[in-house]
Amino acid sequence: MDVGALGFLDRAPVYPERMSHAPSDPSQTAAIDELTRLEPGMVIPFGGRRFARVDEKLAAEFREGDRLIVVQSDGTLIRIPAAVAGAVEASVERADSAFRSMRSVDQSRVTEFYRCFADRLEDDTTFGSIARANENDVRVARERGRATGRLVLDDKMRRGMIESLRLWQSMDSSIGRTTERVDHGNWTVEAICAPLGVVAFVFEGRPNVFADATGVLRGGNTTVMRIGSDALGTALAIMDTAVTPALESAGLPSGSVELIRDADRAGGHALFSDDRISLAVARGSGAAVAQLGAVARQSGVPVSLHGTGGAWMIVDETAPEGRLRVCVSASLDRKVCNTVNVIVLVGDTSRIAGEAAEGVVEASGRRGTTGIVHLLGDDARTLRSVFSAHDVRIVEGGIGDSSTEWEWDEAPEVSVLAVPRVEEAIDLFNAHSPRFVVSAIVADADIGRSIVDRCDAPFVGDGFTRWVDGQYALRRPELGLSNWEGGRLFARGGILSGDGVFSVRYRASTPDANQRR
Repeated sequence: MDVGALGFLDRAPVYPERMSHAPSDPSQTAAIDELTRLEPGMVIPFGGRRFARVDEKLAAEFREGDRLIVVQSDGTLIRIPAAVAGAVEASVERADSAFRSMRSVDQSRVTEFYRCFADRLEDDTTFGSIARANENDVRVARERGRATGRLVLDDKMRRGMIESLRLWQSMDSSIGRTTERVDHGNWTVEAICAPLGVVAFVFEGRPNVFADATGVLRGGNTTVMRIGSDALGTALAIMDTAVTPALESAGLPSGSVELIRDADRAGGHALFSDDRISLAVARGSGAAVAQLGAVARQSGVPVSLHGTGGAWMIVDETAPEGRLRVCVSASLDRKVCNTVNVIVLVGDTSRIAGEAAEGVVEASGRRGTTGIVHLLGDDARTLRSVFSAHDVRIVEGGIGDSSTEWEWDEAPEVSVLAVPRVEEAIDLFNAHSPRFVVSAIVADADIGRSIVDRCDAPFVGDGFTRWVDGQYALRRPELGLSNWEGGRLFARGGILSGDGVFSVRYRASTPDANQRR
C-alpha cells in the first residue's frame, strides 16, 4: 500500500516514521504526536482495513490547531476549525459544571425557570425582538432558496412553545422516582431515577426547539444546543431575551442551557464527538443526521436520531367510503416529518384513487395552491386517468421515487402508487420507506393487523399520520422522534421526551447489620 504520510484516526495522528513495530510488551504503544498539517493524497485509515485520501481542498484549509474527525463507517473526513472546537469545548465545560451544580438545586427553582421563560415569550415586547430576528432569518433563507415552512415563528408556534413550557412547569421531576421495588422480606432493593448528565442537541432550523430541549432541566440535566444556520438569528434572540434572563431569575447555574453561537456545521460534529456528552439528540433528516449519529457512536456517546421523515398510508380497496379523503387532507396540513409522503393503493383503485385525489385537492385548496402528485410504477398511467380529473399537478416516476421525502412549503406533495395485494404494499414499505410511520386504512381487521405486524415501523395507526408527536399524543413535550431506519430501538419507544432522559441507580436497604450472602 502506498502510504505516504499515514493519517489520523479521530484525535490521534500516526506517522510511519514514528510507528513502533508490534510490541512484545502489551503496555507499549505507538508514539503519539499532534497533527499540524495535511497533505494532498495523505492516507487516512478507517474501519480497520480501509483508507481514504486527503483531497487538495481539505489539505489547503487545514490549519494547526484544527481537528480531523474520521467517520469510521465510510471514511468521510471532517475538519473542525480550531475556533469552532474551542467554542464547543467551552460550552460543554460550562454545561458539565452546571450539571454538577444542579445536584444541589431545589426543583422549585427549575419550576421558576419554566415560568419565567414562558412569561417572557408571552410578553409582546420581548417577543417582538424575537419575531424581528425570525423575519430576518426567513428572508435570508428564502433568498437562498431554502424551505421555510418549519422556520417561521408564527402565532401557532409561539403558542405551542408556551404550552410546552407550561407543561414542564407543572410536571414533577423524575429525580428519586422509584421505578421498581423488590422486597426480599428482611431487605429491599429499589430502582430509582437519577439525572443523566449533559444532553447535546443538533436541530434543523426550527425555533421551537428551545422549549423542547430545556425540558431536560426538569430531570436535573443540562443541555448544549446547536441549531441550523437558517434559524440561528432567531435562536440567539430567544437565548438572549428569554432563556438567559429566565435562568438568572430562577437562580439556576448559567451553563444549564448553552447555545453554540457559530453557524459552522462543524460545531455539531465537534459537539457529538465530545465524550462528556451523556446523550446526543439529532433532529432533522437524511445523510446529515446519519453522519452525526456515526460521529457520536464512534466517540462512545449514546445517540437518539430522528432520521428521515415521511409517513406512509396503505389503503385497501374496502376502506370505509370517505375515510381516505379526510385522512389524506388532515395528513397534508403542513410539511413536517409525520406528513404523509407515500400512499399505496391496494386492489381495485377506481374509488380509493379518487378519494386520495380529493384529499390532496382539499389540503392544497386551504393553501390556495395546486397539489403535486407523483404517480409511481407500472400503474401510473391507469392512475393518471383518475387524478387528471382533479386539480392537481401530475408527475410520473418509478417505484424507486417512493424513497424520496418530498420537501414543500405551500403546495402539498405526495407519491401515489398501486399494487394488487397488501403483501406487496408491506414489502414496498419495508424496502423503500424510512421505517417511520404507517397508517393502515382498511375495513378488514385481519388485513389491518397484518400491516401493523409486518411493517417495520415504530408508529402505526389507522387514520391520519400527523398524530405522531410527543406533545399531541402523549401530552409530554417531545425532544425528538426516532424511526427504525437504522434498526429497532432497545427498550424504548420512538418518542423521546424530557422526562425520559434519566439514569437509574439501585438502592439497597439492609436493616439487619448481620445480613450475609
